[in-house]
Amino acid sequence: MMEKTTKTPLPMKDVLYIVVHCSDTRVSQKVTVDDIRRWHLARNFADIGYHWVIDQEGNISQGRDEQFAGEHVKHYNQHAIGVCYIGGKDECGKHADTRTPQQKAALWFLLKDLKASYPKAKITGHRDFPNVAKVCPCFDARSEYSKLNNE
Repeated sequence: MMEKTTKTPLPMKDVLYIVVHCSDTRVSQKVTVDDIRRWHLARNFADIGYHWVIDQEGNISQGRDEQFAGEHVKHYNQHAIGVCYIGGKDECGKHADTRTPQQKAALWFLLKDLKASYPKAKITGHRDFPNVAKVCPCFDARSEYSKLNNE
């Protein structure tokens, strides 16, 4: 088992964003929060970069503690809670919205709860930040969660 790095996570500041991500894995690939933690530790992160992970069955797992800034949106981490759903690629490896009905329901539940905890925060996708050259989370999170953002 890989040991945790000695890198110290930064403290979270005012939460202004709740950022939706995908794991960038094929739809059928079973990935756990521990798998992502291993990948991120191998990249010298202080811990898993996301605060929350949702698997294909809709199970919600805590990643990094919300009191610490994640490592998921460069230059915004101290102001952003990171939520990742497992998937984002179809069976051929092309980027796609692969969320299962269970993941969609779990995302809505979790985002609604996070929005209640951080009412100033805007729900957005990783791709919506400046200088992000990714399609993550493979759907328009701002539009889909506009009701939760009170837009």
